[in-house]
Formats: sequence, structure tokens, C-alpha cells
Amino acid sequence: MIIPSIDLQGGRTVQLVGGERLAVDAGDPAPWLRRFALAGEVAIVDLDAARGEGSNAAAIRALCRSARVRVGGGIRDLATARRWLDAGAHRIVLGTAATPELLAQLPRERVVVALDEKAGEVVTHGWRRGTGAALLERIAALRPLCGGFLVTFVDREGRLGGTDLERAAAVVQCAAGARVTIAGGVTDAAEVAALDRLGADAQVGMALYTGRLDLADALAAPLRSERADGLWPTVVVDEASVALGLAWSDADSLREAVATRRGVYRSRKRGRWVKGATSGDWQELLAVDLDCDRDALRFTVRQHGAGFCHLGCRSCWGDDRGLPRLARRLAVIRAADGAAAVASNSARLLRDPALLAAKLREEAAELAAPGADVVAEAADVLYFTMLRLAAAGVDLADVEAELDRREWRVTRRACAAKESGS
Repeated sequence: MIIPSIDLQGGRTVQLVGGERLAVDAGDPAPWLRRFALAGEVAIVDLDAARGEGSNAAAIRALCRSARVRVGGGIRDLATARRWLDAGAHRIVLGTAATPELLAQLPRERVVVALDEKAGEVVTHGWRRGTGAALLERIAALRPLCGGFLVTFVDREGRLGGTDLERAAAVVQCAAGARVTIAGGVTDAAEVAALDRLGADAQVGMALYTGRLDLADALAAPLRSERADGLWPTVVVDEASVALGLAWSDADSLREAVATRRGVYRSRKRGRWVKGATSGDWQELLAVDLDCDRDALRFTVRQHGAGFCHLGCRSCWGDDRGLPRLARRLAVIRAADGAAAVASNSARLLRDPALLAAKLREEAAELAAPGADVVAEAADVLYFTMLRLAAAGVDLADVEAELDRREWRVTRRACAAKESGS
């Protein structure tokens, strides 16, 4: 798979050749993250912090809240490592600080060890200092203590000359189960596919920024099809991972989907099919994932309009239920006006913040009371909570993402009740 890279210098997205010469200044990292996040996890590298020449921490903290990212550059002590994990980084990347003593104090699966190889030697401090250590020996020593390795072939970095597949194979074999990401020289989709077959991911920067490698082509590179027409089955799900239907994709439709961030598929009868182009029930594409066998896709979408099914249902299996369904109903009520809205208790609560706040307090107290009917009272609390979200224009998926980020934290606050009136 591909791991797109956003390298930051002075708050701007850059690409350097050999870690020294500026070749690309791509500006604000936020648009790049929105684009790259379709592919899954994105690498954020603080070049200034790595060199001890400043920090891009403020910008990176904002990026951590926008997508699933791995953060690296300048993480040299336990406090900094924990701070990034608490800030929402899905993984952190440690370089010179990746000692057994430090790694033992961090969650193994959340840590990637960065090892940069130049002329056969592991180098540090922005690729400027040699260590005298051999790459494979370093991997063997640290693999029990980390979840993965990021190996950069410095001599190939930023030069668009291709990566070293033979060396990558040796690295994967030595890592023995820890997931390997290869950086340095990855140029085309064929190399992404070759690395995937080896069991490694490809961290790519320069080729994406220069247009040498298309993001959709990189995503599709590991895919295969057993069909005569070469199509890939595409499971379409919403933000809650509820299946909306099954469609088909090919390289052309996938490129269009990624470029426009819309639900675009390949109809076996009509050719390229842009969902909602005629019905208005369009889809915002949020993520593209490959399955474990590399023969199917999953599109995560935000469905607009009546739904995915041509019969006007939310999904091809009928309407859904639960909190997502309630959230959509309340969003419709919030947007409505006229007699229907006036007659609705939900509409009244949406227009009366004081009443809604009072009901929230009341229902929370009833749920907390000894002997409460927990199912009924919890349903009340959730209903009024969903009303509060609708009134604020907050999506349920944003709350779920916040809960995910809190699960990733490694520093826990003491759980104590606030004093009355505080």
C-alpha cells in the first residue's frame, strides 16, 4: 500500500532532494492531507524538528485532528512521544531516540522506528551524521520493541530514480513480522505493487507532488481481478461502515473518483457511472481501502439525498436504523420550516436551547439514579444528545472520530467527579 508523505519546513509542504536541496514547495499542508487521506494513513514529517532548527508542532497538531496520521521528526524523549500520541497521532516515528529503554515505555503497535541508510550505513540528524551501524543489525535488535520500521534509502530519496527492491526484500525478511515502510526513490505504480507483494508499504512524496505518480494508480497498483473484464468489486459503506450496496470499479473510474472525491463507479452496462449525476443522490468520497486479498475495494462515502439504492432506500438492503438514522432525521427537521416543523417536539427543542439543556440534565440524572431503567433512560439521553449535536450542526461521525482519538491517548487523567457547582 501507499503511505503519502507530507514533509514540513517552515510550516510549508516541501520536497527535498537527498535531504538537502529544495525541489518542491507545495505550500499549505491541509489541502494535501485532505487529498492524501483518501488512501488511509498519511506520514507527517517535521523536517525542522528533525534537524533541531525549529518546529512545526502547531500545524501538525491541527493535522492530527483531520485524518489518520503518523508523526515523525524531532521526537527524542518520552514526554514528546506521549504528547504526540495524546494529540491524536495514530503512530509516531522515532529515529535517533529509538533506544530499547525508550521503546519499552511506549505501546509497541503505535511506534515506527525510522532507519535511514546512506552508502550502507545508518545515518541520523537529518541524514548528516553516520553511526557506523549496519541497517539489518539495527532492525534485528529493535524489532521486538516496535510495530514497524520506516526505512529510507537516502541515496535515492527525491531523485525519482526508483527504489531498491532487492534491498527492500532483505529488510522485510529481517523485520520478521514488524510492518515495513520503504521510502526513497519510489516512482511508479509498479514499484508500489512490487513492494506490496514483498509485504511492505511505500512512502511516497516527490512522485506524487510532481505528478509522476497518480494517487489513484498508486492505490490500485496491488489490485488484481479474476474477472474477464478486469473489474474490481467495490463495497460501498457510509461513515458508520454500514453497507449501502455493491458496485464495480476499474482504473478509469477510480481515477475519476479520487480526483473529484465523489462516488464514481463502472457500470457493466452503461460504462462510467457518477452516482447522483441524474438522481441528485450523490456521494462524497471519504476513503478508499483495499481488502486483504487485494481483489476488492471499499469506498467509504457520505451519502447525500435519499440513499444509494435506485428504489429510493438508504441502502440496497432497505433503510438502516439506530443513531445514524436518527441523526439524519434530526438534520432534516433542523433544515425544515413551516407547519411540520412547528408541530414537531424535536423542532421545538432545536429552537429552544434552554429547554434542550434542561432536558439533557434531567434525563442524565434519571439515567444515573439507582434502579433506573437503563435501556429506556439511556435512549432518552442519546435522543437529547443527538438533538444537541443537530442544533450545533455537528456530525455524529465527528464525535465517533473524537472517541477514537481518545482511545489512542496514552496519558490518562484521574477520573473524579467535579464538585457541585463547579
